[in-house]
Amino acid sequence: MSEQRRGFLQGFAAYVLWGLFPLYWRLLDDSSALELLAHRIVWSLISIALLVVVLRHYGQVRAILADPRRRWPLAAGAVLISVNWGVYIWGVEQNRVVETSLGYFITPLFTVLLGVFVLGERLRAIQWTALAIAFVAVVGLTIEAGRPPWIALALTFSFGFYGLVKKKANAGAVEGMAVESATMAPVALIAIVVMALQGHSTVTDHGLGYLALVLLSGPITAVPLLLFGSAATRISMTTLGLLNYIAPIMQFVVGVTLFHEHMSSMRWAGFGLVWIALVLFTWDGLVRRRRVVTPDVAASAV
Repeated sequence: MSEQRRGFLQGFAAYVLWGLFPLYWRLLDDSSALELLAHRIVWSLISIALLVVVLRHYGQVRAILADPRRRWPLAAGAVLISVNWGVYIWGVEQNRVVETSLGYFITPLFTVLLGVFVLGERLRAIQWTALAIAFVAVVGLTIEAGRPPWIALALTFSFGFYGLVKKKANAGAVEGMAVESATMAPVALIAIVVMALQGHSTVTDHGLGYLALVLLSGPITAVPLLLFGSAATRISMTTLGLLNYIAPIMQFVVGVTLFHEHMSSMRWAGFGLVWIALVLFTWDGLVRRRRVVTPDVAASAV
């Protein structure tokens, strides 16, 4: 099997696993989002720590901890991804899986906007058009629901800024996540202890099977991340960007078909506009990449 094909399959598997997350978290809806988040952080740290030992990445982790320019962005990223995880779990518990999928649909567009205002990047006309269409969609969904889609916006902002600080940290997937998990683990442990002392801990109240599912939150978090990290080194960013849409599409389908969430005509129209914006955005990226690659190929042939 070629490296590109292996990378494609790894990326595909990562996004499919992320797309199936609503089914997993729904199995644990007897516990609060806060309790599940705390356990996810703790067991993620344990899973990643084992990987660091197996892969012998001690040196990379120590190097990050010794470098404030990478350590502090990862600490900020730890807070942002914890918010993202907590909001997502809560959204699934509240039967708003479709809204969580909206958050991940518009995240790529928000990331582009961050590039403009934070990194000073310039957009082409078609990209501005895509952003304008997405904005109209969010306004329409706000009018339809009588409130802004807070879950979607929280997921978009937290993951968009998370991507920004991760870019600044420039750390590998395993060692970066090790530092992030270690940053939030003390807070998560305190939360677990406090809930237990107050009688609000529920993960041990529903049998060993339920507890085993909670403990699996660590590996379930780590495995797709590792698949994604491996894929990113083998396939182009364009291919990875296209695979990115698998997860929210699956989440949307799960929300509509399995969880039977209501979709009004206005809501369908709003999602339709978001999808149009993403098609324009993706098409522009593919065309631009083709224009860049073609001259390079021609030059190498000469």
